[in-house]
Amino acid sequence: MTEQTSSYALNDKVVLVTGASRGIGAAVAKRFGAAGAKVAVVYRSGADAANAVVKDIAATGTEAFAVAGDVAKAEDAKAIVAKTVERFGRIDVLVNCAGVAEYRPFEKTDLDLFRAHFDTNVFGTIAMIQAALPHMPAPGGRIINFSSALATRPIPTSSIYSASKGAITTLSHALAKEFGPRGITVNTVAPGVIETEMTAKILKERGEGIKAMTPLGRIGQPDDVAGVAVFLASPDAGWLTGRAFIVDGGVS
Repeated sequence: MTEQTSSYALNDKVVLVTGASRGIGAAVAKRFGAAGAKVAVVYRSGADAANAVVKDIAATGTEAFAVAGDVAKAEDAKAIVAKTVERFGRIDVLVNCAGVAEYRPFEKTDLDLFRAHFDTNVFGTIAMIQAALPHMPAPGGRIINFSSALATRPIPTSSIYSASKGAITTLSHALAKEFGPRGITVNTVAPGVIETEMTAKILKERGEGIKAMTPLGRIGQPDDVAGVAVFLASPDAGWLTGRAFIVDGGVS
């Protein structure tokens, strides 16, 4: 599937996207660029991939830059935000895409696996929100967090990953209540199986079965999800907050 252009105009909005060097995060960053937004492309590793995303965004005629950091570290989260604000002056939209996923039988779960998931998937989201919030317009700020369809329909071996994403869904709902009086919306995007590097093994083993159980009859692509994120940042989504949007082609 080819990448889609955006049907929303977000000219001069400043968008910070974590986990933006590949997969869904890269598609989200590029879709915001196509909508006219200025984009901070945040990555932990893979500078070449991040710079390629920046180049693609620049080709649409808007500004972007790559910034390295590990969102699981509070000081890195603060530095990422500081560099974005230094470059663009503010942050209108924060998109927390950074995440890790490892499926393992519960009996083989250990503290290292738990920490890897919760440090990045949960604390990383919290740290980025805490760092970005003082620089977001109130009213008008948008926070978009990424959960997973597995938060509500987990599968065997996904217990720790699913639990971390369930925490994101609940966190987002709670923050929507807390930030609502400031005019800042908080919503969650929960993708099903999307064709990325992260899901390559799953699709190799179970791809045809997943396709068969999907009403729309195909495997989801990163750009299928990116458009939802852009919609949630658009004026049309101004009355939506505290919601989790499952994007799985109708499986749920």
